[in-house]
Amino acid sequence: MSVQAEPIQISKNGKTVAVVMSYENYLAVEDIKAAHLQHCFEQAQRDIVNGQTIDGEAFMQDLVAGKHDKK
Repeated sequence: MSVQAEPIQISKNGKTVAVVMSYENYLAVEDIKAAHLQHCFEQAQRDIVNGQTIDGEAFMQDLVAGKHDKK
């Protein structure tokens, strides 16, 4: 049995509604996500140690005001 190398898109009315991929590709994606999450956690720990934090309420106000929107 051969393995499909590329993900398969399933469309409905011209819009992609699902993607099917091999189990090996799924595991690779999960590994990448876990590594990214670990990196973010480690960076957050360094930020805390270095005092590079902001008040949660101030951040939420900035978020609502759009100050963190990608341009």
